[in-house]
Amino acid sequence: MTHEGGREAAVSHARVAVVQAAPVAFDVPRTLEKTRDLAADAGRRGARLTLFPEAFVSAYPRGLDFGAVVGARSSEGREQFRIFYESAIDVPGPDVDTLATIAREARTYLVIGVIERDQGTLYCTVLFFSPDGQFLGKHRKVMPTGSERLVWGFGDGSTLPVIETEIGRVGAVICWENYMPLLRAAMYAKGIEIYCAPTADGRDTWLPTMRHVAQEGRCFVLSANQFARRRDYPKDYRSGFSDAPETVLSRGGSCIIGPLGEVVAGPDFEGETTLIADIDLGDVIRARQDFDPVGHYARPDLFRLHVDEARRAPVTFHDSNASYTGSTPE
Repeated sequence: MTHEGGREAAVSHARVAVVQAAPVAFDVPRTLEKTRDLAADAGRRGARLTLFPEAFVSAYPRGLDFGAVVGARSSEGREQFRIFYESAIDVPGPDVDTLATIAREARTYLVIGVIERDQGTLYCTVLFFSPDGQFLGKHRKVMPTGSERLVWGFGDGSTLPVIETEIGRVGAVICWENYMPLLRAAMYAKGIEIYCAPTADGRDTWLPTMRHVAQEGRCFVLSANQFARRRDYPKDYRSGFSDAPETVLSRGGSCIIGPLGEVVAGPDFEGETTLIADIDLGDVIRARQDFDPVGHYARPDLFRLHVDEARRAPVTFHDSNASYTGSTPE
């Protein structure tokens, strides 16, 4: 359930895991099997929450141009999009059911990036599952970055959850959404304590960004990025990068940050790995003694944020006869 003011009794200490790995690109069944193995490993190591990277099910299409230039699209690019579309998942759908089972088997809160298919549009989405296998909700990326806008739609305010769990309030902000200060403020106002940041950004600037978010929000920040090589993509993948199998396309940099901006685990740039850390939610309150961005350090007399959480459907239907109660004319 989304946080709306109250909270369940939460444990103070929890072990969390951040998975840095590559999916089997464009192959949903094999990616789900890899997800099962990685989540099970995190569960065996005691992780109460396990975070996977952005677009883990089942590819971040790094380097693809989808045949698009201003004013023209190519048939080859349209075929690239079809392949990408076919490797996306429906929410709800059978692949979501499989992910729910994976969470239940691993006995972990599962937070995972997927490519969501909704009619003719794809969305970069994060799904949330409970340790008993319940689907808890989703967040659609509200602002795809750069060329991502060629292939991903825009999420709206209806999928900005902060979910109450027994290990704290959990939410997700995807990749460069983390550079949107107003979006961060909305998450802080919802009381986020475990701030998940699945990403595709392996730049040197990403770690200081995560440290800033943690210190600004006075929350734990978990960031997961893929570590992917050319061999993790199909042989006919034409991305503009080298075709040498060991070429690194995504170098990782996953990390776990504490609520005063301290690095708890990572960053790791060496290969596939799972970062593990024990966190104390009491540190969140300790950190907020002298700074609360939406509380005693806010100035609502000067600055206020309005967030529209309505679902914005492109087409709505209205039955003009629904409210008619008279007799049918003869």
